[in-house]
Amino acid sequence: MSEIPLVSELRAKFGEGIIDVNLEAIDEWVELNPSVLVEVCQFLKEAEGFRFDMCNSITVVDYLETDPKKAAKVDWEPHLEVVYHLSSIATKLTLVLKVKIPRWKNGVEGELPTVPSVAGVWATADWHEREAYDLSGVNFLGHPHLKRILCPDDWEGHPLRKDYEMPLEYHGIRGR
Repeated sequence: MSEIPLVSELRAKFGEGIIDVNLEAIDEWVELNPSVLVEVCQFLKEAEGFRFDMCNSITVVDYLETDPKKAAKVDWEPHLEVVYHLSSIATKLTLVLKVKIPRWKNGVEGELPTVPSVAGVWATADWHEREAYDLSGVNFLGHPHLKRILCPDDWEGHPLRKDYEMPLEYHGIRGR
């Protein structure tokens, strides 16, 4: 299958910043190096033939297999993927961007991994990044107001991480 013009332009403009592409998935996706994320997003928003003016969602997928028997069979190292769903009202195009990051910054458990914020590209990314930070523990560098949005400010941990353990109680209230 030949590449679509969008992918050809991205490869020409961002070179090795484009890590992988899957045009046969239900939602076609492009995997990026985090170092080019903001530039690619700005390009996709402004480029005349594409004009991705909407960031529909930003989610995080935790690739961690907690069952030791299953973990021995997987062919990937534990990591997180930050997934951006984009669309264009004018061109009717949709696209998924992915950025792979380690589960922990520098391999230190508890140190949140980082990815650049795209809140300066799409205003809606502000809330999406806050939700991803709160629930999955990804630090969005350059975000104008990164703080919890669903959990209380003093909540410990990130509930959508596969190794998260729900506390037995919170401020003296038993949960189980």
